[in-house]
Amino acid sequence: MSSPRPAIEWLADAVLYQIYPQSFADSDGDGIGDFAGVEARLDHLEWLGVNTVWFNPCFASPFDDAGYDVADYLRVAPRYGTNEDLTRLTEAAGRRGIRVLLDLVAGHTSDQHPWFKASANDPADQRFIWADTDQAPEGFVASPGTRPGFYQPNFFESQPALNFGHARMDPAEPWRVPVDAEGPRANRQALRDIMDHWLGLGLSGFRVDMAASLVKDDPEHAETAKLWRELRGWLDRTHPGAALLSEWGDPQISVPAGFHADFFLQFGPRGDGLPLRSLWNNWEGTVSEPWEPLQPYFGATGEGTFSLFHDAWREATEIIGDAGFISLPTANHDFSRLSTGPRTAEQLPAAFAFQLTWPTLPAIYYGDEIGMRYVPGTPTREGSRLGPRYDRAGSRTPMQWDDSPNAGFSTAPAEDLYLPLDPDPDRPTVAAQRADEGSLLHLVRRLIALRKATPELGPKSSTEVLNEGYPLVYVRGGRFLVVVNPRAASAEATAPAGPAGAVEAAGVTVTDGVIRAEGFGYGIFDLGAR
Repeated sequence: MSSPRPAIEWLADAVLYQIYPQSFADSDGDGIGDFAGVEARLDHLEWLGVNTVWFNPCFASPFDDAGYDVADYLRVAPRYGTNEDLTRLTEAAGRRGIRVLLDLVAGHTSDQHPWFKASANDPADQRFIWADTDQAPEGFVASPGTRPGFYQPNFFESQPALNFGHARMDPAEPWRVPVDAEGPRANRQALRDIMDHWLGLGLSGFRVDMAASLVKDDPEHAETAKLWRELRGWLDRTHPGAALLSEWGDPQISVPAGFHADFFLQFGPRGDGLPLRSLWNNWEGTVSEPWEPLQPYFGATGEGTFSLFHDAWREATEIIGDAGFISLPTANHDFSRLSTGPRTAEQLPAAFAFQLTWPTLPAIYYGDEIGMRYVPGTPTREGSRLGPRYDRAGSRTPMQWDDSPNAGFSTAPAEDLYLPLDPDPDRPTVAAQRADEGSLLHLVRRLIALRKATPELGPKSSTEVLNEGYPLVYVRGGRFLVVVNPRAASAEATAPAGPAGAVEAAGVTVTDGVIRAEGFGYGIFDLGAR
């Protein structure tokens, strides 16, 4: 790896790849993925061309919420290996030009964390939010220790919220403390200590879980933003090459708050999650209950509206300027995969052609590069179920490497796997698609290589949208014409003047001033010197 560059510089070239570690590759046959398994598969990531990997939480945990309930921030969970195994993996990835980011759960711990066990027996401790009342305030949980009263969880009851203070005091809630109280100060210092520890071992940064949730009763997240700006300043001074990415879902707020990048997500502080949902969500899989139905732009019926995404992206981009980036994921551990419900394999190439040419940081969820699907009916595991129609397990099934037992994920008996495999006998695999140059995997690889080799396709190059309907037509960097038709029916649009040489195209032609796009067609064309 080259000498460290400021994160704001190297992120501009980043193609992120999210690994759910328990489902990626199992080296020891216990049915659960681990660091040695990931290390053995680094050749796949290098061949694919991704250069930044982020892991879901891999710290010691009772795994009530798949590792988002941390019992020790400075030690990895034994299921994945040791701290030394993670260091070795990071070094091996670095030799391939791949940076590694960890998931930092900043807002809460496990109820098994020593901090919480101590706090539950010490009425003076302020590390967590306690109400010394006779009855539980709404959402609070009874103390499990000798300390009387109730504590506030962030999510599940086993995830007590760390106390970063309240932005506003309230006489009706005398347990509130200001952001500069002893407990909040200790927790801010702990975040520095945790980041310093892992960055010192060669990690390249963090994706921060629930980054907007730290300070409570915080209008416009003003105090939370102040906290992160303070931490970003420390990070820039002590680890200037380290990146800080947020799970906030609102880049125009989170990037000015100190993050290098934020993901458009299926949720956000504004509650609608429109930027991502209006692209991909077809109301099958994980998120089908919380919101009113919305036809996605990348739907076969062609009933979606690109402007919902476009307007949100444009507004955020204008506010962010050169301060950071917006990241666009194909999916994640909380959200349905691209291949979900009625969306078929033939629809996926157009989605990747868009994702890898639009001016955002692309984040590929493991397995999406081969078209792994959300698997309905997957058994609930480690807190995956959040409601009758919201179970995330179907997006967390084992990586499909080949046609050997357990798809090459593990040598364990099938019944011992972390989650069962996709039972579809025609499920895609890496091996089969590596052998087929016409596969989705090869297309994704070529698109990544094109993006990395072409500054005009980067996140800060200009974007001119010529047609928002079907097909979607835009020009990057004044040079590359991109055409994407996500619907089943064909579509036409006016082409810009001048020649247009196909760089990567299927089902799209540009002739005589007309763009003709077959159903699910896509194309990238070089306009040359115009």
